[in-house]
Amino acid sequence: MSRWETTLQRLWRDDTRPSRLTHVHRVPGGRGVTEDWPGWTPPSLVERLAEAGVTAPWAHQVAAADLAHAGSNVIIATGTASGKSLAFLLPAAAAVEAGGTVLYVSPTKALAADQLRSLEELALPGLRAAGYDGDTPGEVRAWVRAHADYVLTNPDMLHRAILGRHAAWAGFLRRLRYVVVDEAHRYRGVFGSHVAQILRRLRRVCARYRSEPTFILASATAAAPEESARRLIGLPVRAVVEDAAPRAALSFALVEPELTGQTGENGAPVRRTATAEAAELMADLAREGVRTLAFVRSRQGAEMVALSAQRALNEARAPDLARRVAAYRAGYLAADRRDLEGALRSGELLGLASTNALELGVDITGLDAVLLTGWPGTLASLWQQAGRAGRRGDDALAVFIARDDPLDTYLVHHPEAVFGRPVESTVLDPENPYVLGPHLCAAAEEIPLTEPDLEVFGPAAEPVLADLVKRGMLRRRPRGWFWTRRDRACDLADIRGAGGPPVQIVDAGTGQLLGTVDEAAAHAAVHDGAVYLHQGLTYVVDRLDLDDHVALVHAEDPEYSTWARDVTEIEILSTLREQSWGAAAVCFGDVRVARQVVGYLKRDVRTGTVLGEQPLDLPERTLRSRAVWWTVSPEAERRLRAEGVDLRGAAHAAEHASIGLLPLFATCDRWDIGGVSTALHADTGLLTVFVYDGHEGGAGFAERGFAAARDWLAATRAAIATCECADGCPSCIQSPKCGNGNDPLSKAGALRLLDEVLGGGCAER
Repeated sequence: MSRWETTLQRLWRDDTRPSRLTHVHRVPGGRGVTEDWPGWTPPSLVERLAEAGVTAPWAHQVAAADLAHAGSNVIIATGTASGKSLAFLLPAAAAVEAGGTVLYVSPTKALAADQLRSLEELALPGLRAAGYDGDTPGEVRAWVRAHADYVLTNPDMLHRAILGRHAAWAGFLRRLRYVVVDEAHRYRGVFGSHVAQILRRLRRVCARYRSEPTFILASATAAAPEESARRLIGLPVRAVVEDAAPRAALSFALVEPELTGQTGENGAPVRRTATAEAAELMADLAREGVRTLAFVRSRQGAEMVALSAQRALNEARAPDLARRVAAYRAGYLAADRRDLEGALRSGELLGLASTNALELGVDITGLDAVLLTGWPGTLASLWQQAGRAGRRGDDALAVFIARDDPLDTYLVHHPEAVFGRPVESTVLDPENPYVLGPHLCAAAEEIPLTEPDLEVFGPAAEPVLADLVKRGMLRRRPRGWFWTRRDRACDLADIRGAGGPPVQIVDAGTGQLLGTVDEAAAHAAVHDGAVYLHQGLTYVVDRLDLDDHVALVHAEDPEYSTWARDVTEIEILSTLREQSWGAAAVCFGDVRVARQVVGYLKRDVRTGTVLGEQPLDLPERTLRSRAVWWTVSPEAERRLRAEGVDLRGAAHAAEHASIGLLPLFATCDRWDIGGVSTALHADTGLLTVFVYDGHEGGAGFAERGFAAARDWLAATRAAIATCECADGCPSCIQSPKCGNGNDPLSKAGALRLLDEVLGGGCAER
């Protein structure tokens, strides 16, 4: 019996409450397979590793290291805590000993800082490792450029501070032997497409200094990792996927919070929130001395879990334990993040509620349990997060707590969709013209572009260059394409989709900078009147100043949270593909989306009940993107009307549910996509439901939805049909970000509408 069996029984089989436990999956432990150190391994590295307790490498580490040492680009795609860092450290240390340099690229500063700490603890003679990120002081940056031979950075700094100033890095780039791309599975969608072009620019700049570095990529387990890696770096890649590391046994529980007996908007039953469930469980585990990390979907949610767990421990007269629970998220100042990481690593903290900022390979040993508060977006992320527990080799516990969301509800009642499926392949499109154009401008500013360079950037480069010349961004000369403007070309590429400079959150009373939020998220997160949580303290926004990129807040502890409402309009620009399903048609193409935050709801923090609504006056945001949409024929509409189906409510409900289920079929998050439904769309003349990529130019998610349309919509219907509510609830057809206040919605109508859509055959044209 697992050491967690009694804990699970006690926590979720209380006679006074319905069982919330829907399934427990056992992942058995495994023994590792070692090999001898490669003959080319530096003796000093073997000695230092032995002192740290590493006496032999795992077989997959040797396989990846040998491929890289032989000059092959390689991706190592194995499980969490399988020692991928050692796989790239072996050839990297050998390269530095031979006089070369290494560039390590991480998607987050936290992971790069953790890797740097590990290198400093090894203290390899002759290896000068240094971090180079936005927190690095100016005087230190100069030393790094001149003296470091192992530089740890992120795509943002590579884009802005290294490639654009490559002359200052000439000595480092001339000796560059390896580029390590860590957590490569995180480079997906538009962000991944930007990083793919940054790496192509890096290859081109290296060629200027007559270096051709080998790429070593480390990833969570993924489908077709060699193909994903090839699209990311633009070169052939070998894959190592057999995981020879030992692993702890894992008990993975699926939990659905209970219904509260109350009703919310439109009379729908209210389910206990996943954050409340996670906070209670974190407090219970803290009382047992269990070191727990809770992953929460939002910054506000992470703060609420920590705050509620602290409150529960204080009410249980355990204030010492309450002080050992905290929140962690992006937006904190760098020093605060480092302090929290150290406290969790040392055991000073027993519970930490975090956004996915701690999903990556930051080495936090000794965790016993991981709580996943809602679907993290992909199966790869799910297993990556669950793998943070059990790093001492002891049996571990992972708990997936379903949010009131169609996908989460579907998963806790269909465990085969979690445990019986391979992880996804990574979706990215480096040739998206909205991504490629700014990077061609940046490349031209770095070194004027020539005809042979076009092969590096792919077949879409030539027409995009022609458009850039036409728009006056570049100038064509006999020797190539030149950047024409005085401002920096790298400012054109918004690689993380923030949409502009981050908005600073400032305490109006003290002038203290509390944190930051991306400009794109500011409309919904820190609008006037929004409730903002920061390190367990609650603030209310007095004013959002978009011109100065500042949100002024004051400390307050209201009994409500806030949720932004927006309205969306969509226009079809072109249809690229279409499937005919008899009474229905499913299409994929280019669209223009206009969105505007028009108000916000106040919700009771305990029950989620809507307390009121306030209007807002914020500017409209537009994007050209790609969408999948489906229509039904006039005959099908007549049949539905004859049965008394409310077409608007049916389409609206089906839209919400299909958005909720798409992340099961595309490597995306619900918040990466949006939707619009109408009983009569101007461009189709028919009832139409759209689901679109929420990124300029598209991100590949809608295209995946089109490719898997039948399975996707069948799962959508199943999620609605099996929900235990009578007329619709957040677990099936209601959406927390609906711009129309979840009105109108028809659960029965959505089922009949999807029956009509799925009833025909399929022929693509």
